Amino acid sequence: MSEPGGLLLPCETVRNILVIKLQHFGDVLLSTPVLSNLKHYYPEARLDVLLYAGTAAMLAASPLVDNIYKVDRSLKKRGLYAQIRGEWSLFKQIKATSYDLVVNLSDRWRSALCCRLLKPRHSIGFTHERRNRFLWGRCHTMLAKRSNEQVFSQHEVLNDLGILAPLAFPKLSTNVTMAYGQADVDYFNELCRQHRLKDFIVMQPTARWAFKTWPPRGSSRVIDYLSARGETVVLTSGREEPDLAMVDEILAGCGPGVKTVNLAGRLTITQLAALIDRAKLFIGVDSVPMHMAAALGTPSVVLFGPTNLPQWHPWQAPHTLLWAGSYRDLPHFRQINTATDERYLAAIPVEDVIEAVNAWLDKVRHMA
Repeated sequence: MSEPGGLLLPCETVRNILVIKLQHFGDVLLSTPVLSNLKHYYPEARLDVLLYAGTAAMLAASPLVDNIYKVDRSLKKRGLYAQIRGEWSLFKQIKATSYDLVVNLSDRWRSALCCRLLKPRHSIGFTHERRNRFLWGRCHTMLAKRSNEQVFSQHEVLNDLGILAPLAFPKLSTNVTMAYGQADVDYFNELCRQHRLKDFIVMQPTARWAFKTWPPRGSSRVIDYLSARGETVVLTSGREEPDLAMVDEILAGCGPGVKTVNLAGRLTITQLAALIDRAKLFIGVDSVPMHMAAALGTPSVVLFGPTNLPQWHPWQAPHTLLWAGSYRDLPHFRQINTATDERYLAAIPVEDVIEAVNAWLDKVRHMA
């Protein structure tokens, strides 16, 4: 990237920056280019973020971030008084730092009002088609224009980077970064010792919504094939019961003597990052670990269903994407019932997945 200079907001006027991203794990990860560009053009500024508490682990090891403020969504379950008291306490913590610039990547009224009440010199938000009211504009000093048509036609990384348009940066980095620490490396090394891992493939078959997953029998057949080829597959998943049950079903469907290590539900986000970073191949579906593999540059075979591909495909990374829409008609991504029992990815043949996996394993072997 070019050196700082000619910016709308000179470096000496921006000492404290707050970025607000109240969304899910994957959204937080894909927003890291916003952080890296702010850090590049304002290298001396303190850079803090406001996230949902559950997603803070995504940036816990990031060298880009100085401090993470966490919104505790569980306060809602403890009653209105507890919620008000908790959120007021959080606001006072944030208010203690006088922010020169607040970058609001969220479409929540909470984040917009935060911009208003913090009274920074400058605050930037997006225009939102469902928020185009006088109050939304009054909550920010600058608005970056975007429409739903634009959002759905380009990758989410580029969507987020659009927030920086009012700052007139001459050039933007589009690199997504996933960081982990020495403790995660140490944990990975211990796993290798325990399970005698030297050369392995990571498979993450689960996702936040079941409609994004491949039927367990497909994963079982791929594992059988890889085991017969002499490969070791490390299975990972979230800690929720449906995720663990799916991994159990996959393993139950495998033949005897397969080479697998079941780490489902056992890893933190950063421990999973250390594992994926050292895998020779990642196999998965449209999920947070898929985006992590892309950020880490791990070659991947990914299976997609009725997801908006231009917006959510693996970003700038070596991969093969198998889309269920190539095999059957799919509903529009905006019309999906996320609670559906239908498994759209069932249309993707096991043979095509194995072919894609073989192609990457051959490439990896030749690069070694």
